[in-house]
Amino acid sequence: MMIEARGLVRTFKTKRGPVHAVQGVDLDVADGEIVGFLGPNGAGKTTTMRMLATLIKPTSGTATVAGCDLAKDPVGVRRGIGYVPQSGSTLPEAIAGDEVVDHARLYGVDKRTAIADGRRLFDELDLQGLWRRQCKTLSGGQRRRLDIVMGLIHDPKLIFLDEPTTGLDPQARANLWEHIRGLRDRGATIFLTTHYLDEADALCDRILVIDHGKIVAAGQPEQLKQQVSGDAVRLGLSDASQAPAVTKVVEDLPGAVAIETDGEVVSFRIPQGGSVLPGLLRSIDAQGIELAGVEVHRPTLDDVFLTMTGRSLRDEDSTEKENVA
Repeated sequence: MMIEARGLVRTFKTKRGPVHAVQGVDLDVADGEIVGFLGPNGAGKTTTMRMLATLIKPTSGTATVAGCDLAKDPVGVRRGIGYVPQSGSTLPEAIAGDEVVDHARLYGVDKRTAIADGRRLFDELDLQGLWRRQCKTLSGGQRRRLDIVMGLIHDPKLIFLDEPTTGLDPQARANLWEHIRGLRDRGATIFLTTHYLDEADALCDRILVIDHGKIVAAGQPEQLKQQVSGDAVRLGLSDASQAPAVTKVVEDLPGAVAIETDGEVVSFRIPQGGSVLPGLLRSIDAQGIELAGVEVHRPTLDDVFLTMTGRSLRDEDSTEKENVA
């Protein structure tokens, strides 16, 4: 395992008393995985990532990261990981190439190797021609890709990406997704946080959901979607007076739940809605009922998140607990 953590706890002391930001997190990340770490603001995701990256010490618990014990060999952990913070890691006035080389030298990489590897990464991440540019002159997407170069320059086994596409336009986000997939294809393991559910769905081999400092769900995106109570089906009727008859047909379907009628629409949830639909339509047609339309929607990660936590991923009602330290 690239990451193996057991019972990670982090408590912050504040004037109002202790804040339990992370409460006994267990997690595993295998070599070569892209794992998404999702949670509302204040759920503990950034605190957990910062513990795994040795930026803060756990109050209790154990972890092995990149083959090194988090408590006994934090320097070994740092040598084996790359960390790309949400806020970025470059100085506005600095020259992009110089920032990369200086960062590599901190990891013991000689200057010649740092320049060669840095220029190669610039080419791979679509930063050609920007080696001597000041960081402040780069676009948001270029700055974010430069941050990733900084995190990769010492060839880490494991890369932590904290909200890698925040603030980017849709095209820049899509381009960065391709680069992240490319990192995995070259053998890197990636552990990322994101507020974008479509990003987690598109990129991640597995997803972990944290809420109130505890892992509340874990699995492949499709596995998590299957935990939501079926596909959403909406039947549009030509005549609202036929809704009771259609509802009766739906009630006879094994596994149909959340059956609701709203005027000319009958909606419900059922596992494998696409395979159920042909038989349902035949039953409705046999009763001489005419439908105006049919819609089937697979569960989304948003449905999963609301089911698991009872709130939206982008819930801004609380601030990050890690900021109270």
